[in-house]
Amino acid sequence: MAITLPHDAMSQMFAAAPANDLPDVPNYNVCPTDQVASITSTDGARHYRPMRWGFIPHWYKKANGGPLLINARAETIAEKPAFKAACRTRRCIIPASGFYEWTRLDDGTKLPWYIQRSDTASIAFGAIWQDWTDDEGVVGATVAIVTTGANDAMGKIHHRIPVILESDDWALWLGEDGKGAATLMQATGEETLKFHRVDRMVNSNRASGPDLIDPLDV
Repeated sequence: MAITLPHDAMSQMFAAAPANDLPDVPNYNVCPTDQVASITSTDGARHYRPMRWGFIPHWYKKANGGPLLINARAETIAEKPAFKAACRTRRCIIPASGFYEWTRLDDGTKLPWYIQRSDTASIAFGAIWQDWTDDEGVVGATVAIVTTGANDAMGKIHHRIPVILESDDWALWLGEDGKGAATLMQATGEETLKFHRVDRMVNSNRASGPDLIDPLDV
């Protein structure tokens, strides 16, 4: 994903108190296990805080003690042992400027696309989080983005899509407006997103810079 807006703008937009150890921005190539900024709510107070992108269940002895859980499927999130507690009580929002998805050709070639909101506003991903403590007693928050079946527009690129929240739904997702967040775990509207092809250099987790999201002449 790409996260380009300043943290002070994001914390103001979500009315959330910012932490002091937020990850550097802009970052045009946020990869799994990187730190991302997220919004949580505790007793009605919102916090803008860093988390590791890659949810770590409490029974993992090491961070790499099992599959890398960057996404949680909406269809099974309430049943999976790794996610079921978090989906009830630890939902959060990850703001981003856009994200990447790939189409795969018959020969295995992966062609990247950059996806953003049609209105160019920030995307608010629905996510779940979990604190995890390593062998040395260091506690860190970890997060997975919730996904669901793609709408028709996104289905041209990929069969899954992140849960994207509109501003009117933030409070419900964060648990501030009671129960019913499960109703938000669905594909966004057909007109919400726009996308364009980008250079394959983004296929490398070492790639960086704003040119990663530039439209590719095809």
